[in-house]
Amino acid sequence: MKYSCFFILLIVILAITKVNAQETTTPAIYPVLGKNDTIRVAATNDNGYMIPWIGLNEVVINGNRIWKSPQEKAYFNRLRYNVLKVMPYALFAKRRYEQLERELSTTNDKKEQKKLVKACDAEIKQMFNTEIKELTITQGQILTKLIDREVGRTTYDIVKQTKGGFAAFSYQLVARVVGHNLKTTYSATEDRDIESIIVNSGYYQ
Repeated sequence: MKYSCFFILLIVILAITKVNAQETTTPAIYPVLGKNDTIRVAATNDNGYMIPWIGLNEVVINGNRIWKSPQEKAYFNRLRYNVLKVMPYALFAKRRYEQLERELSTTNDKKEQKKLVKACDAEIKQMFNTEIKELTITQGQILTKLIDREVGRTTYDIVKQTKGGFAAFSYQLVARVVGHNLKTTYSATEDRDIESIIVNSGYYQ
């Protein structure tokens, strides 16, 4: 039984090798070009025939939203204002956190790493003291979600990694007092209105 299985496997391997050899030795058939066919395009070999093709940019089609009530429209417009208000801060957090990770990866010296983390923390605190502290509770909650969306980690996880578990726990206690939750995550499905606003905001064009 073992020898028969080995024999069958050998036949399959030889058959595959033969097919591959035929594919590589068979000359490709290209389409006949006209005098105006001067644009170079990609092509795919389909059983010996070269099929030309051109990649197109993604086209997003959005329909006009029908509001159930003036209140629903007013809510969405307010949400849009809040999202666009805090989106630059989320993008800043993303860039600064990515920069910190790159800098930390260049050194194994603990003192140098602490210095880099401290510099990042000071920069974020400066922005907080000048701008973020003026945000409303709703805007702060949205910002927490957007940081998770952009960085791929919650604010709590970021603080825990850079400043330690006790600092993250302490920050979370303070945040909960004023109605925030640093562990808030983002879901493109559950937060579809926010996702729609971001997609149509022009930030990623």
